[in-house]
Amino acid sequence: MTRLANPEALPPMTRDEALKALERAGTAQNRKIWLKHGVRRPMFGVSYAALKVIAKKIGTDHVLAAALWKTGNHDAIILATMVADPQAATRAELAAWLRDLDNAPITDAFAAFASHSPYSTMLAKQWGATRGEWTGAAGWMVLAHLVSTGDKVSEADQLGYLRTIERNMQRSKNRVRYAMNGALIAIGMRGGELRKAALEAAARIGPVEVDHGETGCTTPDATAYLKKAAGKKKTA
Repeated sequence: MTRLANPEALPPMTRDEALKALERAGTAQNRKIWLKHGVRRPMFGVSYAALKVIAKKIGTDHVLAAALWKTGNHDAIILATMVADPQAATRAELAAWLRDLDNAPITDAFAAFASHSPYSTMLAKQWGATRGEWTGAAGWMVLAHLVSTGDKVSEADQLGYLRTIERNMQRSKNRVRYAMNGALIAIGMRGGELRKAALEAAARIGPVEVDHGETGCTTPDATAYLKKAAGKKKTA
């Protein structure tokens, strides 16, 4: 028996069609915003809201994601992380994409994607231990995602990561400090002994200075963040 095609299914979007959609969604104002975030590669200037709309139309398309990434266009790369299939990503592909990281928005998007890959726990450890600013930041961001969304990282390993953060944060590169701070907060949000250990580490680390360039972004104070979160849980 011949299966009928789903009349509601949209045909796959080609790379050129996706680029045209991105170009139509781009604005001069968004290009100014991306520039303030350190983006120096070709771009259309597409907002995250518009990117999500386009990504929803595409669905999951790993082949298209790879083609979009190869364009080198900032918006296309962000879109690639939204439509790529993390289960289909190979270690070689992730390593190739990692080498292209050159700004905070792309690193954030890539780390969120990589955290869902089958290699996520290994990548967090491997990338976080490197000296490169964007690679190191990606590793700690992957760890923060893993800690926040599941139980792939044992409590013992999280305590070990806290010791590494405490030992290395203040001497790490700019965006690595920011990512480490985020990982410390994510670990502390698990509660119990991890919260206690994270607060003690944050107190010993002291204020964390991160240069956010021309943006209005700030670095969360880990101690204040964790105490506020704990207070909300008690009143809930």
